[in-house]
Amino acid sequence: MSAVAAAEPPKGHPKGLYVLFVTEMWERFSYYGMRAIFTLYMTKALLLSKDEGSTIYGSYTGLVYLTPLIGGYVADRYWGNRKSIIVGGVLMAAGQFLMFASGTFFEQAELSKLLMYAGLGLLIFGNGFFKPNISTMVGQLYPEGDKRVDSAFTIFYMGINLGAFFAPLVCGFLGDTGCPEDFRWGFLAAGTGMLLSLALFISLKNKYIVTPDGVQIGERPNEARQTSADAPKAPFNVTLLLVWAGVFLGLLAAFRLGLEFDWIGSFIFALTIAGPGYIISDPSLTRVERDRIWVIYIIAFFVIFFWAAFEQAGASLTYFAEEQTNRAVFGVTVPASYFQSINAVAIVLLAPVFVGLWGSLGRKNLEPASPFKQAIGLFLLALGYLVIAFGVKGLQPGLKVSMLWLFSLYTIHTLGELCLSPIGLSMVNKLAPVKFASLLMGVWFLSTSAANKFAGTLSALYPEPAVSVAGLAAIDQEFSERIKSAWKVEEKKDVKTCRPLERADVKPKDGGEAQAQANDGPLPEVKAATDAAAAAITVPSDGKTLLPGDFKARAAKYKLMFVKPKDGAGVVAVPLGDVQLGNIADEGLKAELQKRIEGQLVDNSRSFIGFKIADLYDFFMLFVAMSGLSAVILFVLSRKLLTMMHGVR
Repeated sequence: MSAVAAAEPPKGHPKGLYVLFVTEMWERFSYYGMRAIFTLYMTKALLLSKDEGSTIYGSYTGLVYLTPLIGGYVADRYWGNRKSIIVGGVLMAAGQFLMFASGTFFEQAELSKLLMYAGLGLLIFGNGFFKPNISTMVGQLYPEGDKRVDSAFTIFYMGINLGAFFAPLVCGFLGDTGCPEDFRWGFLAAGTGMLLSLALFISLKNKYIVTPDGVQIGERPNEARQTSADAPKAPFNVTLLLVWAGVFLGLLAAFRLGLEFDWIGSFIFALTIAGPGYIISDPSLTRVERDRIWVIYIIAFFVIFFWAAFEQAGASLTYFAEEQTNRAVFGVTVPASYFQSINAVAIVLLAPVFVGLWGSLGRKNLEPASPFKQAIGLFLLALGYLVIAFGVKGLQPGLKVSMLWLFSLYTIHTLGELCLSPIGLSMVNKLAPVKFASLLMGVWFLSTSAANKFAGTLSALYPEPAVSVAGLAAIDQEFSERIKSAWKVEEKKDVKTCRPLERADVKPKDGGEAQAQANDGPLPEVKAATDAAAAAITVPSDGKTLLPGDFKARAAKYKLMFVKPKDGAGVVAVPLGDVQLGNIADEGLKAELQKRIEGQLVDNSRSFIGFKIADLYDFFMLFVAMSGLSAVILFVLSRKLLTMMHGVR
């Protein structure tokens, strides 16, 4: 009887799977919760410009996908999965609490930035130790050949998306309130989620994360776990290494000094070229192996464009949700960070549909090969941006569009992700020669790192209408008396408020009639900015010389920017969105002021490889062109790539 029972296949999944499920779910809650409010924190609390915030965001997410190469190597050679996960979790929790400290001291600019950078550093290295190690433990819960492994990874993937779904809702609810001091509570929630992940893993790992034979998983280094017992090791060629190290340094200098990228971007992009070059030039590779590696490289190249456009969710699309989207629902304003939950919900709902679709096509021998699927993914990405481009075409500054446009974009992008994302790792695993399996998996993650950094670079092109400070000063002087007489008197309620108090509405202590106290002139925010940029400022003709005096300090405080169009003299300007008209009772006067202010708009357009970006329509069409062209080229190349894959699909 016992022999028969032993022969029966096991039912259900080991409890260790669910331990890893909740561990990963809370870790992803921590990551996506912080990410949902990160760019908003930089622009609304630290008062960084959108392009500076986008650059920092791109560097952070780029390095997050680079450090797993270090964490995976350390786990394989020295620590094992368990210790790496615990160390990574501790570092990430500490990083989130440093972000909480940054949010607490946000009014102390230098201190808050120092705390933020320290927190980001810990998050980057912590993720490097955590991310590559937890998923490798899932498969070890099952005996070799167990058919439950595929469904186990599906369950594990649902944990990732569950955390990604409610993280923006919780952290956005707590942090994205409109009050800059509240961002810290979102970071605190993210840190608490990381502590929960760590506590669950530490307390349950010994009991549940074991092999079917009861052996502790991930307790020792992974050197012994190889694809094959007689798998050849990758040859080490010193001359080749030195040559490509020289290429890397040359590229680093070219990106930094020639193209003027920042050091982080220069490092990532140079490594993304030199690393793959070192592998493909190895003389021991056979023709078939080299062909298959070229397929990995070509696909990885196109994947960079996919993720660079897709990852706008955390930066430019968050700016769009905050400033250009009507988020009012039944009288309640939906936080901009909430929109980042749409992708996770759509993944959960649509993933089973795609599994069924590919299975049905496969049974009819009609399932597209990997390159075709990825071309479809790029096409759907372009389609999503095309939809929202039409939604904003002709949109005047200050006006907002329905949130349905963002819903449509995120849903279409999820369809593209389901065509492309699950294919990549499987393709690398099938095509990579055994001796270069780990290195080529690293190349794949390196392409994702480059894509995220590129996403930040593109997000910095987000158009921001700006108005001339000198023009605002003239308007302020012209309308001063009319505005004072039309100012709406309000009693200041004894409730927490986050609106600027350049003009404070107060009730006198003696109980008399409420009076409007004008602290900084007739146009709140504007007068402070115009005073700060007053006549002493002389705009430099070359556009590079720092403006005189303490312009940098004033620029940070009042969001001043120097705008130098290609044709015409440069001007000092402020973002149109930061021009507040205040409580003016006369609607006609307010409309007149708004029109006059918009008449002071300056040419703040950007350009990218000859593509001029003057407004949101141009910005979104850039992604349509980039993704659409990539889809067409990849589709044309797909048949050739299939030939180079030599039978692998």
